[in-house]
Amino acid sequence: MKELVEILAKALVDEPDKVVVNMTEKEKSCFIELKVAPEDMGKVIGKQGRIARAIRILTKAAATKQNKKVVVDIV
Repeated sequence: MKELVEILAKALVDEPDKVVVNMTEKEKSCFIELKVAPEDMGKVIGKQGRIARAIRILTKAAATKQNKKVVVDIV
């Protein structure tokens, strides 16, 4: 999951070196925190949050195969 979010975020931003993904995993859930440069925040969120929503949907789809729940926070 962490790799998926990292790959997606790095493809969207201008400064891929500043993309940081932290993942906390529990029994049946994962908490993923995505940090990007302040200038790239709009690119990751998108208009009306569409890109952020798409990232969350993709990670939830990947997590469903592993019978886990995922929460993605963009900081």
